[in-house]
Amino acid sequence: MKRFVIIGAGAAGITAAKTLRDFCPEDIITVISTDEKVHSRCMLHKYLGHERDAEGINFVPPDFFEKNDITHLCCEEVQRIDTEKKTVYYGEDYFAPYDRLLIATGSAFFIPPIPHFREAPNVFGFRDLSDALKIDAAFAAGRRVFIVGSGLVGLDAASALCRRGAEVTIAEMAPRVMPLQTDEFAAGVYQKAFEEHGCRFLLATGASDAVVDEKGNIIEVILSSGERVACDFVIMAAGVRPRTQIALESGIAAERAIAVDDHLRTSVPDIYAAGDCTGLSGVWPDAMAQGKAAAENMAGIDTVYEKPYPFKNTCNFFGITMLSVGRLDDTEGAKILIHKTEKEYKKAILKEGKLTGFLSLGDISNSGLYLHLIKNGIDIREKQDKLFRLSFADFYGINEKNGEYVYTV
Repeated sequence: MKRFVIIGAGAAGITAAKTLRDFCPEDIITVISTDEKVHSRCMLHKYLGHERDAEGINFVPPDFFEKNDITHLCCEEVQRIDTEKKTVYYGEDYFAPYDRLLIATGSAFFIPPIPHFREAPNVFGFRDLSDALKIDAAFAAGRRVFIVGSGLVGLDAASALCRRGAEVTIAEMAPRVMPLQTDEFAAGVYQKAFEEHGCRFLLATGASDAVVDEKGNIIEVILSSGERVACDFVIMAAGVRPRTQIALESGIAAERAIAVDDHLRTSVPDIYAAGDCTGLSGVWPDAMAQGKAAAENMAGIDTVYEKPYPFKNTCNFFGITMLSVGRLDDTEGAKILIHKTEKEYKKAILKEGKLTGFLSLGDISNSGLYLHLIKNGIDIREKQDKLFRLSFADFYGINEKNGEYVYTV
């Protein structure tokens, strides 16, 4: 009987636990997590906006652990991993031996070295349910929110708090909102929608200092322009870092992220890693795919994990949906095609007959095709005239010998 231990109960960790149980019905599976409840990071804004409670953002059934005979050690912090004794130590004096271990610790928000920001008790991230709980408590005492960063995390927090009547100010170093996912037009659409819901944007500027009260709480943020913005608390949403500390302290190879091979094995035998902590992708479905592949390898099923295409995101703010795939800023020497109507906006970037970037605002149906074209570098020169009306059927043809449909690219 094997003993499997998983550190982390996010998308990668939970998927790995279920996969292991499917393939190893008699073995021992233990999941250790810092949060009390399993929750979807993608749904945190629903909790913060009081649209759902903690159970409402749980992405597994309430009886998941009991039904699958998985031990869940919640609200526990892993202290160290003894890779020679194959033991995980957590809490004060507790330990869990393992035969194979998965590190799925995710990522954490990053606070840049701005004066007072790292010490102030009213500066929060927005990555975990524990962060949302802290923000919720802070909001009860004051509604003026300063958010650093207008990426997906920052806008998730802003949309939730705007719905609750907050006074939200967002500072963004780039000249537009969601700079990695949008172009100028799409960014303008979202900025207008947020402004209509009471949000204020300060673009091409950043925080450079702060004024604190006697308790060390930030009460004013000083911008690089010299402007001062009063606030009750701050949300840092300008960047994340893979959680690698436990790996580094245990002698597992890691720099910016935990190093893994194509089977998601780390540098130490019988230890695997999956999800955000690997730095392979910050997208939820990719984390699930990594958790599944890692678990299959842990169970003895040889599985090669194909690295995902790194630039893809979908979002929906105030009913406006968007898909962003590829590099939208890599336009040198590229051919740019745009389709625009009252209800939708699409943009394609092509180089040497191949799609390298695609943006769809409004209707994002059939999005899997464009990701497939970019990821596989398929030449679409002969189909450019109908680029925005393509379907998978456009890449199938009839086999002359037996009359069956076959994929032609």
